Amino acid sequence: MNNKNSYFKGLITGVALCVLIIGVMTLSGCFLGAYVPSNVKENSQEVKDGGSEKLSERYDEIEEKLDTLQKVVDQYYLSDEEVSTDEMVEGIYKGYIDSLGEAYTVYYTKEEYDQLKESTSGKYSGIGVVVSQNIDTGVITVVRPFAGSPGAEAGIRKDDIVYKVAGKEVTGVDVSEVVTWIKGEEGTTVTIEVYRPSEDQYMTFEVERRTIEVPMVEYRMLEDNIGYVSIYEFEETTSEQFNEAVDDLTEQGMQGLIIDLRDNPGGLVNSATAVLDRILPKDKLLVYTIDKDGKKDEEYTKDDVTIDVPITVLINENSASASEIVSGCLQDYERAVLVGTTSFGKGIVQYVLPLNDGSAIKLTSAKYYTPNGRNIHGIGIEPDVEAELDKEAETDTQLEKAKEITLDHIGQ
Repeated sequence: MNNKNSYFKGLITGVALCVLIIGVMTLSGCFLGAYVPSNVKENSQEVKDGGSEKLSERYDEIEEKLDTLQKVVDQYYLSDEEVSTDEMVEGIYKGYIDSLGEAYTVYYTKEEYDQLKESTSGKYSGIGVVVSQNIDTGVITVVRPFAGSPGAEAGIRKDDIVYKVAGKEVTGVDVSEVVTWIKGEEGTTVTIEVYRPSEDQYMTFEVERRTIEVPMVEYRMLEDNIGYVSIYEFEETTSEQFNEAVDDLTEQGMQGLIIDLRDNPGGLVNSATAVLDRILPKDKLLVYTIDKDGKKDEEYTKDDVTIDVPITVLINENSASASEIVSGCLQDYERAVLVGTTSFGKGIVQYVLPLNDGSAIKLTSAKYYTPNGRNIHGIGIEPDVEAELDKEAETDTQLEKAKEITLDHIGQ
């Protein structure tokens, strides 16, 4: 009994100490293939000592309760599988952070954090499906299966609702954790059960994981010399790919540009500001954040390289986070016309802070504001021109509207 008490006391002490010995953040964003729509920003700060003293006053009480719970489990819990002490320990850490009751604040095990770090390169082993989670309902929906990906080949479609992964229900589970269940070693398989609203039925897919190299940007020249650039996520390679697309379209004689941010769930703040830097002149305020202490952090353009053609930006209800930084900034400066439907409305910033044992905490720590001082959290960005997507139409009705507006501005 004494050994068990000492074990649990050390465990709870570890929770408090981990908060105190966090090092310097090394991760600046997270693309997970099955994507977590978060706005992760680089952070280099030491965590101040605070709150642990109150917790320490309750160590004896916590230790006694854990010991009682363990005795009950040992005596009555029936399971065909051996109980994993490691999983119980990790469950305590997760519960500690989950008790904050904030949907974007999450504890990652070492394995989960390793997969999170892998994601920023745009190359990973998984099924090639982008998902988004409704913050109110916890429902996880497929936003985009990448063409040629294992998920698309298996039959998973846009708007499918993910119900189970590997036999575990996922509704209400943090989407970043669900992503770690979906990803895995190349050549292995994962069972995905979805509900397809259009057919009112549940469907199960056995999908083989493969190495996925994700293009963050795709582009082409439309008629009337209108350039079209679709940005899927804001990751490490996005701004470079965006610049290459703009350069190529410019050489082809581009006279207007459509930037498609529909279903773009966000990503890295510095990737979003790098894209804006290519569009706007030097010394323009792009976005600023304010943390819990009222500290203001501003991001500005750094050079005078610009795009000198009329711009239209497509957004919809799945355009979130970094996508809203870009669209909100361009709207504030009246540099682009926004077309589509009101965006998702995520105006908060998460930092990912690694702990010394390889695990990590992602936590909400600031609000972000557009240049004109708008915080759009829970509100979203309203387009300048409302345009619903007609799913029954033979053409992309939102894109057609964007082309019409762009052409009008070319002629002015």
